[in-house]
Amino acid sequence: MDERRRAKEAVRTYVEDNREGLIEFLSRLVAAESLPGEERPAQEVMVERFESLGLEPDVWDADAEALRDHPGFFETTPYLEYGYEDRPNVAATIPGAGDGDGDDDGDGRSLAFSGHVDVVTPEPLDAWTYDPWEATVEDGRMYGRGTYDMKGGIAAWVHAVEALRACGVELAGDLTLQTTIEEEAGGVGGVLSALERGYRPDAAVVAEPSGLPAVGVASAGVLYFRVTVHGRAAHTAHKFLGVDAVGKAATVYHALEDLHRERNERYDDYPPAVNQYAEAAGSTTNLSVTSFDAGTWTSTVPGKATMEFRIGWPPSTGEDREDVREEVLDTVRSVADDDEWLREHPPEVEWFGWSTDPHEFDVDSAFADVVFDNAEAVTGREVRYRGGLGGNDERFYNRYYDVPTPSVGPTGGNGHGPDEYVDVDSLVETAKVMAGVAVDWCGVADVDAD
Repeated sequence: MDERRRAKEAVRTYVEDNREGLIEFLSRLVAAESLPGEERPAQEVMVERFESLGLEPDVWDADAEALRDHPGFFETTPYLEYGYEDRPNVAATIPGAGDGDGDDDGDGRSLAFSGHVDVVTPEPLDAWTYDPWEATVEDGRMYGRGTYDMKGGIAAWVHAVEALRACGVELAGDLTLQTTIEEEAGGVGGVLSALERGYRPDAAVVAEPSGLPAVGVASAGVLYFRVTVHGRAAHTAHKFLGVDAVGKAATVYHALEDLHRERNERYDDYPPAVNQYAEAAGSTTNLSVTSFDAGTWTSTVPGKATMEFRIGWPPSTGEDREDVREEVLDTVRSVADDDEWLREHPPEVEWFGWSTDPHEFDVDSAFADVVFDNAEAVTGREVRYRGGLGGNDERFYNRYYDVPTPSVGPTGGNGHGPDEYVDVDSLVETAKVMAGVAVDWCGVADVDAD
């Protein structure tokens, strides 16, 4: 039996036998409320955990000005509200015993395990059966905000590292552990900041909930935009003196809905997106209104209406952000050109928040082989590719730094919704996969397993 196989078998046994430790740590992490912009409580838990493993955490706040010229930069919503001060990222590196030249000869390639600690609001709280900030285990599931997206994945790779150390497995390559901020808002102050700080491994895994044995291989390009339509306010008894901004905005809305349909007719379905949700067939590039605000008084014709939209597209369309922006602007302009009032009072389009291009992980890479082999060995099932509907942190690694990075994480449900949960058995499987990936990619310098 070779060294790596012995190491993986010992570690998998430890992970299984000590699953209560994984559950306990995830419970602590869930209890640390960490909404976007307020991530410190969870990062304090991570610093304490890294230190308990004998590691020296690197703790830093992102510097927006240092990142501003990067092609992946945009001003996230939490940054505009909170800035980056007192919103730390955390990283710790376990040095490998090899020479670190990155060759596949036992010297040791470097690896990073990454995850974001921010979670979305659990509001409305009255929709929950369970306390969102107090993890509850019931019928093989753990309920609580962040159990699935994605504190569960973080807890899994922490457990994997604990298992490696407990079993005396010394990796040949460096292993970096990092927890970052604001992925839910775009990740600029998180993973991008970490990469620019110098954390650039030979490969990385982001523990987003991929639903093992499914592996995340893509993210969508995403843009947020706001359309403001001006009318003329008047008393509703004198509607003939006003111009209804809601009615004019509805014309813009319907044109953008037509654009959504036309884009999906133009582009074929993106297979990993349909693998993730069968219901995505016919709608793998998406444009949707997300909010509508108009009117000031029931007896007043609305003089202004504001709509916010999200548009997303998979890597298969071949578009970048500028292509998509121009198509949206052309659609809004065409509505104005066909309307006498809007020609004189054109709708205003403002881009804000998420502004990202898509990415796709190379499923034919050497690192893909390592990840897929371990996922199939642990779960006993064939790997499926998924992704391309939402944006995520993997794009920074894959698109800008040529660091092969998939997402590997547990199964669960109700992410971003009430009664979010993660399947405990899948958490354990995720920890086993993570440990196996580290052993096979980084190499093993020594192992004390019997």
